[in-house]
Amino acid sequence: MHTILIIDDDPDINSMLTQLLEKEGYHTIRAYSGTEAGLLLAMQTPDLILLDLMLPGLSGEELLPQIKDIPVIILSAKTDIDGKVDLLNHGTCDYITKPFDTRELLARIAIWLRVRSTSPLAPVLKCGDLTLDTTLQRVSVMGTPVKLTRTEYAILKLLMQNPTQTISKSTILERISEDTPDCTESSLKVHVSHLRGKLQKAGGKDYIESVWGIGFQLNFTNS
Repeated sequence: MHTILIIDDDPDINSMLTQLLEKEGYHTIRAYSGTEAGLLLAMQTPDLILLDLMLPGLSGEELLPQIKDIPVIILSAKTDIDGKVDLLNHGTCDYITKPFDTRELLARIAIWLRVRSTSPLAPVLKCGDLTLDTTLQRVSVMGTPVKLTRTEYAILKLLMQNPTQTISKSTILERISEDTPDCTESSLKVHVSHLRGKLQKAGGKDYIESVWGIGFQLNFTNS
């Protein structure tokens, strides 16, 4: 499931986009100011961002330089052509003028998510104290390297790609099966236990939470 961060200070638009996207099967995160969005991005890595420009705190233009390797679609009432071109030349992947047709928005979101899935847009995942480099396949906690097995790495990567979600055991097994065929339903709990222990030893906190009867998710309560 893809995660989309909606950054818009208008509660009605934010709510409308949330309902629209969740109906289409996306997971959403909301922010109502540039400052709030910056704090969220320091802890989570969404798959795509919908960004309004006229925001309290940091404006959309001021927030953009903080966004690395994540597709950004601007949703703005601003119609200035020079401004659009400048944003498209400096990190924005698309620009849709308000008011917009929701069908067009959904189509553009689908296109950019497909592009993201076929290119290494986010080689480094960061969630709170945790950093995972997908290129070097290295993990660190607060800068301290942590040596993981292939299976532990695959589990952590999946959790960090979906930082606000509870991932079911069946989904974990399905998503990591190609890279880690040795992980089975009976051994998954053991792999997660070892992973939790290694992360806790490095950071002094429990970074993975067990959700009884469902699966696992990242734990930000101690971060």
